[in-house]
Amino acid sequence: MEIKRTELSEEWAHAGVVEAGDYVFISYCMKNEGQPIESQINGAIDVLSERLESVGLTLSSVVKMDCLFRDIADLAYLGDVIKSRFHSAYPARKAFETKFIREGIRFQIDA
Repeated sequence: MEIKRTELSEEWAHAGVVEAGDYVFISYCMKNEGQPIESQINGAIDVLSERLESVGLTLSSVVKMDCLFRDIADLAYLGDVIKSRFHSAYPARKAFETKFIREGIRFQIDA
């Protein structure tokens, strides 16, 4: 099986997109650092969507998402954003609270 890695970061030693057979793994989706949580959630989904499009997929292809929050109380905003962006093609998901390397990051997705 061929494994294809794109959006490589030598500095952080990771790939943003890894294609392995029929599976695609996407990491470090975040955007709008320093902005309100709703903007960061939408920004992360924008990045996820762009990376999916780079391999010929859409948000409806997402099977599982790990949603990382600086403050798990912000989970209250996630459902409405997912409803507006995934249009009933909801992925399985899990939410975690974690510390981020920069203060302005409040949300990240891996899928």
